[in-house]
Amino acid sequence: MENIEDIKRKIAKRKFYNKLFAIIGLMSTMVGLALLVTLFADLAIDGTPRLSFKFFTSFPSRFPDEAGILSAWVGTCLVMFVTASAAIPLGIGAGIYLEEYARKNWLTHIIEININNLAGVPSIIYGLLALSLFVYFFKFGESVLTAGLALALLILPMIIMATREAIRAIPNSIREASYALGATKWQTVINHIIPYSTGGILTGIIIGLSRAIGETAPIITVGALTFIAFLPPSPVGGDFPFINFKWLLAPFTVMPIQMFNWVSRPQQAFHLNAAAAGMILLVMTMVMNAIAIYIRYKFRKKIKW
Repeated sequence: MENIEDIKRKIAKRKFYNKLFAIIGLMSTMVGLALLVTLFADLAIDGTPRLSFKFFTSFPSRFPDEAGILSAWVGTCLVMFVTASAAIPLGIGAGIYLEEYARKNWLTHIIEININNLAGVPSIIYGLLALSLFVYFFKFGESVLTAGLALALLILPMIIMATREAIRAIPNSIREASYALGATKWQTVINHIIPYSTGGILTGIIIGLSRAIGETAPIITVGALTFIAFLPPSPVGGDFPFINFKWLLAPFTVMPIQMFNWVSRPQQAFHLNAAAAGMILLVMTMVMNAIAIYIRYKFRKKIKW
């Protein structure tokens, strides 16, 4: 039997390690926040004078004072729309199938290993895959659709893994209670598993889309233009059914490509344009993440364990 003094020493030691871990975690968080604030402040100092309505509504130009990001931010929005539309349903569906429906055998084990490996594959490999598959095989050309599908392939493993981990965190007692009340497997998944795991799934989606919006290697590989002075056709048409899909096959550019183009030029004025574009890209990422976090908060608020 341990005496009371030994027990007190062990408790004090564990409390010390808990406080030490909390301090290390806080310091790590502050380092990340400090780097983000420093980066944003540096971009703001250089790029704020260039921010204006004209900068948002002008096409790129050979003259830095007249250059803008209209084609770049429109292209980014369209590409990310295609990416989200393709990756989110496929990723969530694959995660649900592998975790709830697939039998645990050698085939699913191989699939799981490959999904984990694909999450660490360099992004340029996905660009080469998209080039051969979407550009040459399916003949989509160097278009918004090709870029969106390339980025969807890039983030698909992340969404699948996040979906599976979120589903695994749901206690089996919830499934058993649903089955005991006569619910089918699909009813259990759609009414209980998915709502309870929505927070974790949205976390994976946030991480995936945040990576996709800043990627350049796959976009360059599939033929993004470094200079484009026109917009894709409008998704909304004037005739019934008022939806136009021609924009999917239109040439495009995105914010990271436009920034790369300006940074590679020797004139300092173009570098200021790149800093302003970097600020806007960070804001777009934060807004996208904020929307996803808000949706996640709303879902978690409705759930009562």
